[in-house]
Amino acid sequence: MTSGSIFAEGFKTTPWWWEWAPPTAEGSVPPPRETEVAIIGSGYGGLSCALELARAGVGAHVLEQEAVFGAGASTRNGGGVGFATNLGKGRSGQGSAIEQQLGPERMQAMLLESQESFVHLEHLIQRERIECHYWPTGRFVGAAVPRHYDRLARQAEKLNKTVEGDFRMLPRERQHEQIKTDLFYGGLMSERSGRLHPALLHKGIRDAARRAGATMSAGTKVTGVERDGAGFVVRTTAGDIKAREVVATTNGYTGPELAWWRRRLVPVRSYIIATEEMPEERVRALIPHGRTIADTKRVLSYFGMSQDRRRILYGGRASFAGDTPENTARTLHTMMCAVFPELAGVKITHGWTGFVAFTFDALPHFGQHDGIHYAMGCNGSGVVNMTWFGTQLGRKIARTQNRPSAFDGIGFPTRPLYTGRPWFLPIVGEWYRFRDRLDRWLA
Repeated sequence: MTSGSIFAEGFKTTPWWWEWAPPTAEGSVPPPRETEVAIIGSGYGGLSCALELARAGVGAHVLEQEAVFGAGASTRNGGGVGFATNLGKGRSGQGSAIEQQLGPERMQAMLLESQESFVHLEHLIQRERIECHYWPTGRFVGAAVPRHYDRLARQAEKLNKTVEGDFRMLPRERQHEQIKTDLFYGGLMSERSGRLHPALLHKGIRDAARRAGATMSAGTKVTGVERDGAGFVVRTTAGDIKAREVVATTNGYTGPELAWWRRRLVPVRSYIIATEEMPEERVRALIPHGRTIADTKRVLSYFGMSQDRRRILYGGRASFAGDTPENTARTLHTMMCAVFPELAGVKITHGWTGFVAFTFDALPHFGQHDGIHYAMGCNGSGVVNMTWFGTQLGRKIARTQNRPSAFDGIGFPTRPLYTGRPWFLPIVGEWYRFRDRLDRWLA
């Protein structure tokens, strides 16, 4: 038991989701000496790619460095799903610069494809009969300060001209219809979002890939990839594997063996807590329609109710330097109580962390480098994006893709001297926290 009044008896530092679908080595086989397609990473991206390839009759083998499947971000996230409506939007006008670079037509195509990716996830869940408690809740993004409300309104107007998201603004005097808090200044509503159980989704895609004929090995770390004629040799701790094609989907867990990609990804820890069970009516009083909630702060928070309507799951950037699960859980509890003061006496049963992969242009990236296919850097929208990009990679390799992805081949920027170790995060994080506090004070 962890001491401290906010912790429930038996507090755990593993995801609440693992109570239903813990990481497992079930289905693991020894890696083959040869395969048509070797896939590095067994998250949503790698498994979705394997599933699509196997359905097309292409041999696919997934390589997972951990001793179990499901230990990474795919089973550690907050469970909120939607399509990426804020593609390329930085905090200092970066979005307009990217739109100028890519052109308005490319940006529009990316938004439309992002919408398609959300529909694809819904169809995948239905087609494969994945019991992941998918719940089309819709989403509310709370404006942290009044000027953020105006920014959200401009975003809603633009999005409604491009995609079918039913975006609308909710003024502050009506926000209790969606969330019982006075912390926000109104916000943005969207119906094209939902909540699900991420670990059960991961298990469902994994099982579907195996049913289709894909194979996978746990405890097999890739140490390097080398060209071998028209194909590749994948070096692993379990021996070499010859492959016609190689796919990398390691995202926030990309290691030095994939140095080119590692230099283009900024792994950031995100933290989540789960409250103890409460009466359903108490939870519904806080979020009457079960919306997935986020805010507009630089150091954002995201939260919602559990699928059984008995808990609040609250996530955010509790630390940029890394800290103990107990300390970060206390920080998140304080943040949660700022939104919902009524929860001050509610204890926490679980507090955990996982890595999110950010990119320097705030865009997800999909393409091919030195012959290796990849999908990386979803900036916090990995459930939908990685599932979609993995599927698109499978279609591209199997040559069943109806049209090229709008994300395919976009330049993947890095920064001089950056090697994949974000030493600057604590500095940037504290600066963002200061700016958030200043915004609140000025408001």
